Amino acid sequence: MTTTLTQRAFAAIGRFNDAHPWDHNAHYHRWILRQLPGRFGRALDVGSGSGDLARLLTGRAGSVHAVDADAAIVARARQLTAPDAPVAFSVGDALTELPPGPYDVITCVATIHHLPFGEALRLFRRHLAPGGTLVVIGLAQAQTPGDHLLGAAAIPLNAALGWIKNKGRTAPRPPSMTAPTRPAAMGFRAIAREAGAVLPGARLRRRLFWRYTLVWREA
Repeated sequence: MTTTLTQRAFAAIGRFNDAHPWDHNAHYHRWILRQLPGRFGRALDVGSGSGDLARLLTGRAGSVHAVDADAAIVARARQLTAPDAPVAFSVGDALTELPPGPYDVITCVATIHHLPFGEALRLFRRHLAPGGTLVVIGLAQAQTPGDHLLGAAAIPLNAALGWIKNKGRTAPRPPSMTAPTRPAAMGFRAIAREAGAVLPGARLRRRLFWRYTLVWREA
């Protein structure tokens, strides 16, 4: 009986969230900006989607290059971006077709779990300029009791924020949420261990809404 009630509760929350969607990745964009210098030269946004973060970066960067493997979402990003904005969108594989660096800032939001994790971090490090900053918003597989507790706490907050952000009205999915996704396969402990080996001194933290953050600065 308890299991049935729990399943019904999760189904009801799912229907509510479908009616009041909001972008969990965009929720962290302002936090990303707080990790970055007030002004910098070149920025690279990997897995740029519909370009929301890339457009925000243009307020600080001399130029922004945004790359995504999905041609349709890149086309949408170009449509949403002013012609005179200092940002270039390109279609490419994150491991083999990144525009050459170095970059003062590299961002990667909800993309690195689609890639070989350590290989991607090493590639980002090679593209980062001396003194540059790497910021990753990633997804981790829930494995520990703490992970599951944080996920459970996020469920009612997720519904509340969806209601607030949509002003109580039903809403379509934002363009940034139309790209294909897949679940994370690595747990946070493995992520932190591998990141520490590739990026000594990297700061990682579990976050709400099924995300973690990683910040690293090149010496």
